[in-house]
Amino acid sequence: MPGDPALRLASLDDLLRAIDQERRCEIVDGGLVDKSAADEGHGGAQSEVVGRVHQPYNRRRGEGGPGGWWIRTEVHVALGTDVYCPDIAGWRRERVPVMPKDWPVPVAPDWVAEVLSASTAARDLGVKMRGYYQHGVEHYWVIDRQNQVLLVYFRGERAYELVATGSPGDTLSLPPFPEVEIDVGRLFGIEA
Repeated sequence: MPGDPALRLASLDDLLRAIDQERRCEIVDGGLVDKSAADEGHGGAQSEVVGRVHQPYNRRRGEGGPGGWWIRTEVHVALGTDVYCPDIAGWRRERVPVMPKDWPVPVAPDWVAEVLSASTAARDLGVKMRGYYQHGVEHYWVIDRQNQVLLVYFRGERAYELVATGSPGDTLSLPPFPEVEIDVGRLFGIEA
């Protein structure tokens, strides 16, 4: 088990070697774990969120939208000794005025969205969710393709609190991006 203290913790060198071997990996709970390859449905859900959020928010305020964010996909982020690679991450520019060029990014995001797959769902809803919380990630979206539901969490005092859910047929404005609407069905390849 990755959390077993008797096992050696994975290092950045281990992660780089795996990436050089064209593996999609991250360090979770101290262990090197593979991320599943994105299939068409996963990529479609990720693209739909990025398509709605990137244009108006990934800019400075006043440049054609509310701005104020750095939005990135599949970027490695250092969270203590772990290195997660969220499907989508965002940093508020007021907190991170210049996006770090370091690898992995040394600053925890303010928002993360993960698209669940059968092989990563337990990890995304378990150890990674706890890790994001412990490192101050304020907003956590989970796109559950199997159950066709979008779960939106906000960082409460002791744990993430579920603040919104959406299913196909719902069009929602969600924190932290209230100026855009998300057609939840489109996250699951359902055209209205």
